[in-house]
Amino acid sequence: MRTHIRFGTDGWRGIIAQDFTYDNVRACAQGVADYLAREGMADSGLVVGYDTRFASEHFAQAVAEVLAGNGIKSYLCDKAVPTPVVSYNIVVLKTAGAVVITASHNPANWNGFKFKSQYAGSASPDVVATLENHIAKVLESGKVGTIPLEQGLKDGVIEHIDPAPSYMSHISTLVDLEPIKRAGLRIVVDSMYGVGAGYFHRLIEGGTTRVTEINGERNPLFPGIQQPEPIAQNLTRLSGLIKEEGADVGLATDGDADRLGMVDEKGDFISPLQIFGLLALYLLEVRRERGAMVKSLTTTRMIQHLGELYGVPVFETPVGFKHIGPVMIRENALIGGEESGGFGFRGHIPERDGILSGLYILDLMVKLGKKPSELIQYLYDKVGPHYYDRIDIHFDASCRQSILHRMTNSRPKMVDGYPVASVDSTDGWRILLQDGSWLLMRFSGTEPLLRIYAESQSPERVKRLIEFGESLAGL
Repeated sequence: MRTHIRFGTDGWRGIIAQDFTYDNVRACAQGVADYLAREGMADSGLVVGYDTRFASEHFAQAVAEVLAGNGIKSYLCDKAVPTPVVSYNIVVLKTAGAVVITASHNPANWNGFKFKSQYAGSASPDVVATLENHIAKVLESGKVGTIPLEQGLKDGVIEHIDPAPSYMSHISTLVDLEPIKRAGLRIVVDSMYGVGAGYFHRLIEGGTTRVTEINGERNPLFPGIQQPEPIAQNLTRLSGLIKEEGADVGLATDGDADRLGMVDEKGDFISPLQIFGLLALYLLEVRRERGAMVKSLTTTRMIQHLGELYGVPVFETPVGFKHIGPVMIRENALIGGEESGGFGFRGHIPERDGILSGLYILDLMVKLGKKPSELIQYLYDKVGPHYYDRIDIHFDASCRQSILHRMTNSRPKMVDGYPVASVDSTDGWRILLQDGSWLLMRFSGTEPLLRIYAESQSPERVKRLIEFGESLAGL
């Protein structure tokens, strides 16, 4: 066993067989069981789900067996399903939360352990800290209660469920699917070998709209892509197919289908920041809804502009839905979003959902009668042009402190010819320029990576800002 386990922006992740072992997964499950017992929630049970990664179903079974060994009922999903599907079933079954075995968008040799709270969202920082303490005690003592799956099923403390029908029924109440089915759209979906496979087919086929799906089979190696993350370099096949078939739009979901990627009708990548702007515009203008919007500090300032335009407040948080979700609940927010392509919505769950995000984009296309590139121009006509990029730089873990020292001790007055308006260290190190452009550098919570982000009014300026960030970090 490890001597300590730390959760990142959403759960704990580790390399399979090196850190992510059955012993460590059982220790996490025991820590969750102890937390539920301490909080008086053990009688409510937990949903247990998993993705399509190597051995995910077996790790999920190990979680259910530990919960059963502690007298806590688990509703064990009978197949690999999207994380938002698991989370929604917390609401349906009124459980104390859920455990999902998934490493989301990490490379193939990783897996992970996510805990979702009883409000069907990522555990808050306070809950995460408490869980980590319970898990640390388990790692120290080595005491884990467990009973075999067959015994748990026989005793009724483990129950297999199909979580998809209740989710699909709920989704149909949030967006009118019939106009999308009748719109005659040609949609290409890249499920990235993950659990999102088949969902768009099931939800919107049956009319003149046609869905073509690629990478819909299970393959834990994620061949042809670096990792199941819907970013430009992983969507070249999707882009090519869009151009070959003359399709209207390409949609991609990550490994556990809680994030959305998008390619326009020309095969060009649409960034998550642009998607966030489109989704906010859809809710505010097309659906004429009003409410606060919540954004992580790594995402677009277009949300502030839209907030001003439509008279709604905007709240900014550190990275991760463990920060965004609680603010969404507190403010009854209309939408919450982050730079990585995760968006949550009022009336659903305070959690990312790549499938619902994609359906809202399709509904926006149908309602306005515009193709994706035209939607981007429509958005820019309202808030001005915004361009963005992010690079991820791997580094030797021993260099972390020296990189941090160089960043935090630099105090530039000008960047790319523009005065610095402010510098903050809420989550990483962010420079905001007087013209609204920004540069952010922050370490990944799960890997030895430095992420450098920038947004500005032109691609050329974005490139220069990122190069400035690289020089500051000494990389």
